[in-house]
Amino acid sequence: MIHHIPNVLSKEQVAEFRQLMATANWVGGKVTAGTLSASVKQNQQLSENDSLTHHLSELVIQAIWKNPVFQAAALPHQIIPPLFNRYDEHESFGFHVDNSIRLIRGTSQQMRTDLSCTLFLSEPDEYDGGDLVIEDTYGYHEVKLPAGDVVLYPATSLHEVSSISRGTRFASFFWVQSLIRDDQKRHLLFNLDESIRQLRKDHDDAYPEVMKLTNIYHNLIRMWSEL
Repeated sequence: MIHHIPNVLSKEQVAEFRQLMATANWVGGKVTAGTLSASVKQNQQLSENDSLTHHLSELVIQAIWKNPVFQAAALPHQIIPPLFNRYDEHESFGFHVDNSIRLIRGTSQQMRTDLSCTLFLSEPDEYDGGDLVIEDTYGYHEVKLPAGDVVLYPATSLHEVSSISRGTRFASFFWVQSLIRDDQKRHLLFNLDESIRQLRKDHDDAYPEVMKLTNIYHNLIRMWSEL
């Protein structure tokens, strides 16, 4: 399931990120690519060891942990600290699949990548091309979101960033290990959570159906989670 999560960062936060990134030291993007991915990857990114990467990464982590839609869609257990990239004209990242296991930065701890996430830091009219193209069982989905929005999708998906023909595309990217490994189960829980939140808006929390559905929701998490 592909989720569009709006306003993870405010426009003011995006402007702050972009100001700091304007004078950053960018390196070749192949440094974090696997053997196959490196052959189709042509972009730039902030070094994992750059103090700016650590600073911006912490701000993104704070924002996504506070975002209720992200929490409901991802049900995160662990999050790889976000990285940051840019695509200038004629740069792209051809179709590839993300590594199934990644090290958490600064540790020897390994993490399974269930979900891939892109946080857009450029407005759609700032560049041409640069769509995130995600392949799933229903075909190809071209994603180009407003700055501050996140797209969340299964890390099992083949995906690419199409070639930039004008401007520059800035983004953050990271991975999530979910409490619920199976994508279909996560989607069912997300739909159930949406229904509960809507019922709570329409009725008070003591409404019997709210209590019943909340009980079902948490018992399904108990049944399906891998903790």
